[in-house]
Amino acid sequence: MIRPIIYDNNILKLLDQRKLPSEQIYCECSDFDSIVEAIRSMKVRGAPAIGVAAAFGFYFGIRDGLNADKVYSKLFDTRPTAVNLKWGLDRMKESFEKYGENYLEKTAIEIFDEDVKTNKKLSSHGASLFKGGENILTHCNAGALATAGYGTALGVIRSVFYKTKNIHVYVDETRPFFQGSRLTSFELREEGIEHTVICDNMAGFLMNSGIVDKVIVGADRIACNGDAANKIGTYQLAVLSGFHNIPFYIAAPVSSIDFSLKSGEEIPIEYRDVNEVAYCGGSRIVPEGIDILNPAFDVTPHNLITAFITEKGVFQSEDIKNIQRR
Repeated sequence: MIRPIIYDNNILKLLDQRKLPSEQIYCECSDFDSIVEAIRSMKVRGAPAIGVAAAFGFYFGIRDGLNADKVYSKLFDTRPTAVNLKWGLDRMKESFEKYGENYLEKTAIEIFDEDVKTNKKLSSHGASLFKGGENILTHCNAGALATAGYGTALGVIRSVFYKTKNIHVYVDETRPFFQGSRLTSFELREEGIEHTVICDNMAGFLMNSGIVDKVIVGADRIACNGDAANKIGTYQLAVLSGFHNIPFYIAAPVSSIDFSLKSGEEIPIEYRDVNEVAYCGGSRIVPEGIDILNPAFDVTPHNLITAFITEKGVFQSEDIKNIQRR
């Protein structure tokens, strides 16, 4: 199993996802600033993984004598859309206020360990929705690399494969950061899962050809009504799935649900450096002086989502607001 995050002797080792698949290099973070930089620069990415890294960042910041509010604020500002970041920071802050500095390392390790257990439980629930021989389409990377290990949407795919040994995955390349072609394909290859990489604009062709049976993606933030923010390009997949009567699933832990938001209209959308679009493989592919837009996420309305797969079970959109009670 791929280990994207390793904590050992007060050093957080993060598999640098900017280098994959050509190089597997861990960056070693031993202080607060190095973790902030790792999150902001996407050395570590994926909502659950960001939450875990931020938890250790909070611990490092307090350990190094920094002000708790400033530590929280600086980490919070690194990636505004992924709610797991806030969830991890809130839990660390609560631990600090209750028990002081001495319990912070233990709390961060608990968050790390719980994430892996949550992913496996979630994936077990999700596997019941799939069967052998199906063609599954996924977008971005919601695998082990996006979490502390195992994965959410890709964790479900992994569990289906373990159960049936007979699935095929279509992987959107996911421009402009190529999380699909670089990262998801890397994970699937490591697991020996048969898959095909496609450009983002090929999904409609596959669906219209009757090739895709089901679609599954992750989520970075889910509102109470079931509107869900995920990597840019997810919304158009949901629209296409609805048009072609293809089930569209979101797999995410309960920590990805923001119970303070009534709808997706309130979800903040991160806009990233336009050079991620302007350049590819180190070469500029857009003419100089041209306006570029680079939103990192879009919001899929709840009525386009067939069901949500969580560690507490499978839910419809109207049941999201009641998950906390279960």
